[in-house]
Amino acid sequence: MEILVQQPCPQCSGAVTLSASARLLVCPYCGVKNFLQTRGPFRYTLPDRVVDDQQDQRLYAPYLRFKGTVFLITEKGISHRIVDTTRNGFPLPGLAPSLGVRPQAMKLVRLHRKTRGRFLRLSVKAKVLLEQATRLDNLVAKNGSELLHRAYIGEHISFIYLPLVRKDTMLLDAVIDKPLVSLDQPGLLPLQGTPFNPRWQMNFLPTLCPRCGWSLDGEGDCLVLTCSNCKTAWQAGHKGLERISCTIIPGRETTALYLGFWKIRVQFPSLGLKSFADFIQLTNQPLVPRREWHDQALYFWIPAFKLRPKSFLHAARQATVNQWRLARERELEIHPNLYPVTLPSTEARQALKITLAASAISRKKVFPYLHKAHPEPGSSKLVFLPCIDRYHDWVQPDTGIVLAKKILGFGRKL
Repeated sequence: MEILVQQPCPQCSGAVTLSASARLLVCPYCGVKNFLQTRGPFRYTLPDRVVDDQQDQRLYAPYLRFKGTVFLITEKGISHRIVDTTRNGFPLPGLAPSLGVRPQAMKLVRLHRKTRGRFLRLSVKAKVLLEQATRLDNLVAKNGSELLHRAYIGEHISFIYLPLVRKDTMLLDAVIDKPLVSLDQPGLLPLQGTPFNPRWQMNFLPTLCPRCGWSLDGEGDCLVLTCSNCKTAWQAGHKGLERISCTIIPGRETTALYLGFWKIRVQFPSLGLKSFADFIQLTNQPLVPRREWHDQALYFWIPAFKLRPKSFLHAARQATVNQWRLARERELEIHPNLYPVTLPSTEARQALKITLAASAISRKKVFPYLHKAHPEPGSSKLVFLPCIDRYHDWVQPDTGIVLAKKILGFGRKL
């Protein structure tokens, strides 16, 4: 579901409407660009009807929103589903288990230090709420099949608060001014709440290259910004913008698009996977390992952009299995057709076991050992691969990746 957020510009205070998935705020009034940064999940509240003299009596009930792809591996194969749900995080009578379509029907307001009222604590662990969401979407092992691995990839976790207000002896839903529960009800948990935590405050990072001071390039939902002046790439870190290792495999002058992949060095000691030759043999690929592959480190190539689950597995498998066909990487060159990076490297690492399972020609050699297989990821870098335009598809000719243009566009909304 598409959720919109009302956000004032930190420069001119103009009201800006942006998607909840946006990480770059571009003000349509003053033109200033800022990268959005927070120490934890993004936090929003539904707009309410509370009058000024009741502001301090307001309570906020927490709902955890999860949006992402859940992958499940059993001995019967890989199943997956896109999940987008909100789950109640405080056991208060009268509160619905989910916010339903409310976040879609109105523009959310981002929490800030001037938000008045108190916030009820999340009383249920986030892991429990995610497991509830997967059960509701039937992403569980069925018919006695053993669960070998579950992964959440491309996940976006945030808090959406439902404002409540006290009125005499009743607690009201402040959005629709409807009574929820009597405060005199026996056994009701204490509704003390806590004030706004400074750690929740949104920070705005200027999009200027820390190395040369040039204006960085990027779109609203991108996680990596590039500098066309000194040819560097940057992402938001805990202390500001941090430079990341980024290269490119040059295409021809007619190259229409460059897609980013996270190239992650990894080993699976329990499976004896240390080299690229080990990977080819274990996954039973129809290839005879070359001599140099035994000394070649094993890298997994994970898409740095969000896709539908089936297409995501296709791209990761093709790039990882056929990495030996790729030309040598070069220093990053800035092109106008670099596709935005929308999947962080931390999420890409969650896809290592899924990619291994998807690459296996013979399940019997891989699937039974997945639950004990613990990847040991090492260094990672962002690599852009050239793609050519084939009418309705984007094609990466070296690895055989084929992505429909509509599917690639749909990934921007995940």
